[in-house]
Order: sequence, then C-alpha cells, then structure tokens
Amino acid sequence: MDDADIIPIGTHGAAGRGTGRNPSKAARDLLGGGRRRPPAPRSPEDADVRPLKVPDPEEVPVVPDAPILAAPEGPGAAPETTGGGSKRPGIPLTEIVEALTHAAMEVFGDDWERKLAHFIAFLRRRITGEFEVDDYGFDPELTERLLMTAARPLAEKWFRVEVRGVENIPKTGGALIVSNHSGTVPVDALMTMFQVHERTGRHLRPLGADLVFRLPFVSTVARRGGVTLACQEDAERMLNGGELVGVWPEGFKGIGKPFSERYKLQRFGRGGFVGAALRTSVPIIPVSVVGAEEIYPLVGNVPALARLLGLPYVPITPFFPLLGPLGLVPLPSKWIIEFGEPIHTEAYDASAAEDPLTVFEVTDRVRETIQQTLYQLLMRRRSIFG
Repeated sequence: MDDADIIPIGTHGAAGRGTGRNPSKAARDLLGGGRRRPPAPRSPEDADVRPLKVPDPEEVPVVPDAPILAAPEGPGAAPETTGGGSKRPGIPLTEIVEALTHAAMEVFGDDWERKLAHFIAFLRRRITGEFEVDDYGFDPELTERLLMTAARPLAEKWFRVEVRGVENIPKTGGALIVSNHSGTVPVDALMTMFQVHERTGRHLRPLGADLVFRLPFVSTVARRGGVTLACQEDAERMLNGGELVGVWPEGFKGIGKPFSERYKLQRFGRGGFVGAALRTSVPIIPVSVVGAEEIYPLVGNVPALARLLGLPYVPITPFFPLLGPLGLVPLPSKWIIEFGEPIHTEAYDASAAEDPLTVFEVTDRVRETIQQTLYQLLMRRRSIFG
C-alpha cells in the first residue's frame, strides 16, 4: 500500500461535465492521454502468470463484531422485507374500509346502510329500465332522488329561501300555481317546485315553453322532472287528474327583462291559464317570489347573437361573459316565496271560460295580487343578501 501511486480524481475538466457521450478530460488523463485502443489478445505463453499470495492468518487484523441494531418501530419504521425484496408501503385494508364507512355516514347520516341500499337499488332500476313514467314523461323517483336532492343545498344554504303561506296549497285535488318570473335563468321555477314538494309532499307540474323542449339534454331533464309543454288540453287534463300545475305567464319577457325593471310584472299573455282553471273549476294560487331578480342582474343583451342561436335573448350581466364560467355562479340573494290565498273558480259556470271579459277580469285580479304582494315583501326585506 505504501508503494501505490495516488492519483487525484477530477483534477482536470470543468465542473458539471460528464453528461455527454465522450469521457471527460479527467477520465482521458487517467488513461494516459489520447485515445486508448483496446489491447490486442495475448497468447497463453505471453501471459504474465503470478502466484496468488495468501495472507498469513496472524497478520490479518481482527475487527470487533459490530452491534446488531434492532429494527426501528413506529410510523417511520422501515418496511419489512420478504424474499430478499422490500415491501412497498401502503394503506391497510382496514383503514380504507373505515374511511369509506365514515364517508358514507357523512353523506347518508346514521342510517347510511339502509339509504345506501336504496341508492344501489335505484341505480339498478335505472340500468335495467325497471322504472315508470307517466303519459307526459314524468319520472317521480328520478325527480325526488336527483333533482330535489340537488336543489336542496341551493335553496337552504345558498338562497336561504323563506316560505310563507304553505297552508294555502291544497293537500289534495288539482290547483293552478301562478307565479311571477324573473332571474335571467328560470331558477325560480326550480325553487318553487322544490318548496312545494318539500312542504306538502306533492309534485308541481310546470308548463314549459317550446324552447325548453328544443334544447338537447335540457328537454330530457325537464320532461323527467315533470315539465309539460304549455298546451291548453294537457293543462286541463292534468288539472282534472288532481295535479298541481305551475304556470309563469310572463314567460321569457319576465326572466329577460333588464335589472332596471325588476319586480315590475310584464304582460300576462291572453289568460289561457285562467281559461283552463275555469273549465276545470280548480283554485288559482298566486305566488310571489322575491330574490330571484338579483341572482343574475341583466344589464345588457345581444339581439343579433340571440337571433343567430334561436334564443329569446343572450344576457349580459356584471360578471358574464366577463368572468367566463365563473360568471354563471348565481349571486346568493335572500329569497322569499309567498303562496297567496286561493282565488276560487267554482262560482263560475262552464261558459265563463269562453267569455273574454271574465277571463280578463280574473287574469287581472291574479296579476294585481302578485304585484301588490311583491311590493309588500320588498318593503319588509332588510337587504338583498341578508
């Protein structure tokens, strides 16, 4: 060992070299400089055979036995090895099951096992097609489990809807629910449907415009949720069948009016809904909704683009389209929905529905009731968002 030449490593060449294909200069210097050719094969006669020197046992230094360290324990312990290879760390199966059980309890509550079983059965019926719809395409099970469930946090947490006059909704039999329309996007119809079902257990069957059934995906969801085309014959048929039918007479003029005209009712059309109520002798329930006007304040419109897309309007709000998809999030305004006292139609005879003066009188009465209630609710409301 004393006669060995000590060669310093890395004494030549710049730092950071060695990533290329050719050796570095320091490596070439160790080889004696220049390119080194592989040595020619040597014959056995020329081989320099040297005898192997076996060291004397007495000259071999004795190395003390190293202490055997115990395997570390705890969270930072090294994984056990089996078969000469290291075992990859992972989450135990028991912890996964416990986490899933905890998540199920958070979603479904303490009775999560029964609710989860019902949900799995619901999915099975959806896949196999073992569910029923009525003549209009209404799917009660899908509406309760998906649409109403999705609307609940929006109504209770986001808009904090306050409901008044629920006792005015009949528990049985047909009735016509007539409401003001606003909000740029018809979210008020969904909130009214949810509150009627939540408070009474009955389903509200809205009458929708033609555009609703021309839109892809929207038409399917709307029909499954109970929306029916605004047709006089279908409306009378459902009312005679004991259904709660909802109508928003302002139509697109109501939800598409500018923010400067908020809570000012538009024209109620020709009173076709009144004629249906008179023919079927069902009560008319006027409904006033406060809070929907502020979720998407309409400050502008693009008529040319609306005509190109076949839409009644293309809204411009303070946040859309400026903020892109973020502008589609509705503002958390405070909502109040009041169901007014029923306007009974039993006193009218069957020919009243054909009398334009009678139809106009009842229509104007419903409109004025909703308008006056809106003014009263606005005076009682402390703030838009409180």
